[in-house]
Amino acid sequence: MMNHFMVLAVLLTLRTCYTTYLEQESIVFPVTYLNISKDLALQQLLVEWDVGKSAHDAELAMSFEIQVHRTDENTTVWTEFHNITLDRSGKSLRWIWDSDLPLECMSHSVRIRSKAEASKIWSQWSLWETVLGLDTSNNSGPQIFPDEKIVEEGSDITLCCIGRKGQIIKDFILATDVHVLNHTSSQGQVRLLTVKNVAHHVPHISVCCQESSNGDRYCDYAVFFVGKPPDTPNDFSCQTQDMKIVTCTWSQGGDTYLYGRYSSKYTLFEEFSQKPVLCTVSCSERCSCSWNIGQQRICNITLTVENPLGKKTAMDVFDVTHRIYPAAPLQLWEECTGTEITLYLEHQNKGIELFCQTELLQPDGKVELHNASSDLRVCNTITLGGLQPYTEYTTRVRCGAAKHFWRWSEWSKARTIRTNETTPSGKLDIWREITPVLGGRNVTLFWKQGTSFRANGRSISYEVTWEKVEDGSKPEKISFSSVYNSTRISIDNHSYRISIIAKNNVNYSLPSVLIIPRATGTEEVKEEQVNGTDDGIFISWEPRHTYDSYIIDWCNFPMFQPCDLQWKRFEPNTSSALINSAAFVPGVRYNFHIYGSVANSASLLEKKTGYLRELPPLPDPTVEKVELSFNAVTLSWDSYHTNESQPGFVRGYHVYVSPTQENCNLKGSKKHVLPDESVLCKYTIENPEEKRYTVKHLLSNTKYKLAVKAYSGGGETPIVDFIYIDTPFNSNTLYLLALLVIVPSLAAAICRWKMKWLKEWCCPVIPSPNKSKVLSFKEFKIGSEKVLATSDCIPDMLAVDNKVEAQNLHPWSQLSSRPTEDKINGHNSSWIYPNENEERHLTPRPTPQMHTWFENFAYSSLLSAESNPYQIPETLEAIKPELAAVLYQPHYYFDIYNEDAASTPREAAGRKTSLRYISQTDVRCLGRSL
Repeated sequence: MMNHFMVLAVLLTLRTCYTTYLEQESIVFPVTYLNISKDLALQQLLVEWDVGKSAHDAELAMSFEIQVHRTDENTTVWTEFHNITLDRSGKSLRWIWDSDLPLECMSHSVRIRSKAEASKIWSQWSLWETVLGLDTSNNSGPQIFPDEKIVEEGSDITLCCIGRKGQIIKDFILATDVHVLNHTSSQGQVRLLTVKNVAHHVPHISVCCQESSNGDRYCDYAVFFVGKPPDTPNDFSCQTQDMKIVTCTWSQGGDTYLYGRYSSKYTLFEEFSQKPVLCTVSCSERCSCSWNIGQQRICNITLTVENPLGKKTAMDVFDVTHRIYPAAPLQLWEECTGTEITLYLEHQNKGIELFCQTELLQPDGKVELHNASSDLRVCNTITLGGLQPYTEYTTRVRCGAAKHFWRWSEWSKARTIRTNETTPSGKLDIWREITPVLGGRNVTLFWKQGTSFRANGRSISYEVTWEKVEDGSKPEKISFSSVYNSTRISIDNHSYRISIIAKNNVNYSLPSVLIIPRATGTEEVKEEQVNGTDDGIFISWEPRHTYDSYIIDWCNFPMFQPCDLQWKRFEPNTSSALINSAAFVPGVRYNFHIYGSVANSASLLEKKTGYLRELPPLPDPTVEKVELSFNAVTLSWDSYHTNESQPGFVRGYHVYVSPTQENCNLKGSKKHVLPDESVLCKYTIENPEEKRYTVKHLLSNTKYKLAVKAYSGGGETPIVDFIYIDTPFNSNTLYLLALLVIVPSLAAAICRWKMKWLKEWCCPVIPSPNKSKVLSFKEFKIGSEKVLATSDCIPDMLAVDNKVEAQNLHPWSQLSSRPTEDKINGHNSSWIYPNENEERHLTPRPTPQMHTWFENFAYSSLLSAESNPYQIPETLEAIKPELAAVLYQPHYYFDIYNEDAASTPREAAGRKTSLRYISQTDVRCLGRSL
């Protein structure tokens, strides 16, 4: 044994050394054999070659470079490196190349060179080995390739047309509108067409190829179909009904777009028995195939689906006893009571324990599933309980294996069954409407089958009974058929008991009772407004603990008679409800009455009224009366209705005003902009019963447009029509104008007319001394003026500007002091003349002077004195400033006729020479000193 191991070790060492030698010495092993063949079915080139025996013996790792060349192309179409470790078996090497061009179209050549993997030196190329295409043969006419006419969707396909030897292809076209790439061989004998990304919406590709020939037409046609390989079969499964016949089913998968002889083919194969399944496949919604398995219990079925573009497989391994799929049961007949249905069934699966399920379809569409709890091999019946009397039900049954449940059978044929009649259950829901009449009341009774009531019979009728509560008189009774749900009876003002029962062919229902109390004076209940929502009208009330239920009634159609009275009952702990009805529509006022009920007697508690949704009031108020003044207009619309005929609660009115020519800006109004952007003034009246309004602060003699709109919770309708008015001219303006123009003018005329009289009354004219009788004395003139000596007259008043002199005169006259100012100018000043006693001594004397004035108090003017009474006018002008100062000095006035102020003759004689008197007629009542 030891020797054998030693020999083996030596051999391995020698081999390693030899291999290393070969690699280090870069020995080349050229290709010694090369052979090429083609598989036209698969469109493949099969290349076979070999190297020397020494390379195999050395088990070298070698690399081969393989090139593929087409005769009609100048470049190499394919280059590939192939690495392999040789073995000592000496078998030749193989390589397969898939051509993208049909091999018939051109001749293909292959060459190979080699090297050891550790070496860098390649061997020489082998000679080209060629397989010929049909382009070298002498065909009888042009030919189109490939022969296989099925093209996979999404792939690229290259077609070629080969003409006869020495001939040129004139046309090679596709009849289908697809994008192609053209190529023509150098000799013109072969033409190529390449179609990229073929789509299935092009069901087929038609190709035509034609040679150019002298007069003769040589051509070829071909059609290529576009399709898909089949999908893997989904939901592939097998089952049995009686453990003898096995049925396998599966879905077809997606469309392959291939039909007829190119469509998908299905085959089944049983792996355990290694036998094909002999069955006929049928496909509609699903595909199926059935066959007899005999005594076999374990199966392994392989399904293969195949078409020209590919094939797919699916497998199912199963135990037959676990794949029982029962046949649908047969419903033979049924038996019914008022609440139960018993079904009698028949099964085809004898000896198999089944578990069944019954589907029960209710009248309202609800479906219930009932599972049978008994072994149907013993009792083929199913009982369904808890049903409603005299009600139609639809039933069907399906079953499955009780042990190793696989799936349900198909449903049995559906049957419709009606349960039997029984006594009506529950009570009718009843209500009343009481209308007082002369001598009694009319009571309209209503009834309906509430949620707790069931007729439980084919035909139903109603019986109404009423009797007095107090004296127990004989009841009155009346019956109605099922088509009636109301009646009217007349009763007096006593208390009555009313009952209504329902009757079918079996028996009567329990009575529903109402107590109508004795008629008494009813207290008026105030009606309140409520608001609606999208879901209904919300009603709330004040709860009372004395009642055992509440009832709300209303009319679905309040504008019609009968109004379709409806009512609804509520539990005693309820104080609000959302009332909804399919009959409720926006713009209709619904009235609700809330009653409290105790011991079957109801009392009105509250009234509510409201709309599902308020709409703007219609129609608009009609202005019946317009009262105009120059600055106001009063509108009246007294006949406008605000009752339930309106589509909303009238909450008030808007009065719109605007001049026809300009925007309005009236006091007390709000700005309102119309859709056309014009502006109106809006006044709001919040009392719907106030149907009169006065718009003030208007301009006289102006055109206005007005509109009155009623508004509700739903707003108001757009303004369409206006009332146009013209305010009258303001006559007060004329009166005022007359007062401002005529009265002042008249006053001016009167003043002018009375001016003389007023002047005489207010400012009497001082008599001219020249015209007075007192001047009948001997005349002495200075210029044109007469001069009067003081001895000839007694003055009324003396004014003295010398305080000392005034004090000296005090014993003679009572002194009165009054300061006076007078504006003097040189042009209006009167001349001052010397008196007679001076005897024309005009030369001024430098003696002290005392100045005395006579004054007419009606003019309130003064006689002023100059410093020298003998000065001429020219001299006065020079001393004017001094004179003005003198005129504003205080003056003293003496009443000559006052006895208390009388002076002695001596004092009078002493002042005699200083008194002067001058006419004031021409001096504007201004006195001057004498």
